[in-house]
Amino acid sequence: MQPLLQIVAISILVILMSFTYDVNDYEKEGIIILEGKYQNRNIYVANPYPENGVGYCTYEVRVNGELIPDEVNGKAFEIDLKQFDLKTGERVVIEIKHKSGCAPKVLNPAGLKPKPTFETEKIDLNSEGILTWTTSNEAGILDYIVQQFKWNKWVDVGQIAGIGTPDKHDYLFKVQLISGNNKFRIIQRNYEGKIKKSTSVIHKSTIPKLTFIYNKRTKELVFSLPTQFEIHDLYGRLVKRGYGDSVKVSNLEKAEYYLSYDNATDTFNMK
Repeated sequence: MQPLLQIVAISILVILMSFTYDVNDYEKEGIIILEGKYQNRNIYVANPYPENGVGYCTYEVRVNGELIPDEVNGKAFEIDLKQFDLKTGERVVIEIKHKSGCAPKVLNPAGLKPKPTFETEKIDLNSEGILTWTTSNEAGILDYIVQQFKWNKWVDVGQIAGIGTPDKHDYLFKVQLISGNNKFRIIQRNYEGKIKKSTSVIHKSTIPKLTFIYNKRTKELVFSLPTQFEIHDLYGRLVKRGYGDSVKVSNLEKAEYYLSYDNATDTFNMK
């Protein structure tokens, strides 16, 4: 009977050890939470094996608290959001529960981030520098960036938050006009840096052409009127940027520089 009792004792100990391991393993389990707005896109997940090689990492996925009916026991799976009758821009919370020591990888984590989808209904600019535009079909909240074409490039000159719903929306922004032709547009950038742009609007102003002088005594550039400006070195590196009727340049090394202001680009020498 003694050997039998030893066998039973060992068996009980093994069971207890297994139970303790399962509890600790459960406590170490993790959850990946994705939050955003529905963008008419599904979410794709790579699902590796856990350390013990049994099954797959993910064991449960919920969308807004509702358990998804899709199969998650595979090397990869798709979270089909269409089946939840979500509206574009509606809030979405996805919970991906996984085993310890093993985490799935979301292949398109920006899938719940808004992308630029707006359509330009109208864009205008008046002589007072009031830029107005009307857009529709916004799929989510993204900033509108106001750009002005000058110095042979598009320059960001302002920013305003978009409303983010598909209805028509009116926007207004005060811009600083330059002499001659003023050309503006608005754009949106997504989280990957891709842009969508509006049509351009052009207005010819009556502002006189600006000039500047270099004051050697005070070591500053003085403009005839306040203006936005940029200073680059001969290698094209930006060294100063701002807005005003003057700019201190005493901290610049002795060299030649490009000065972009108003609608022109000139050079000046620091001596």
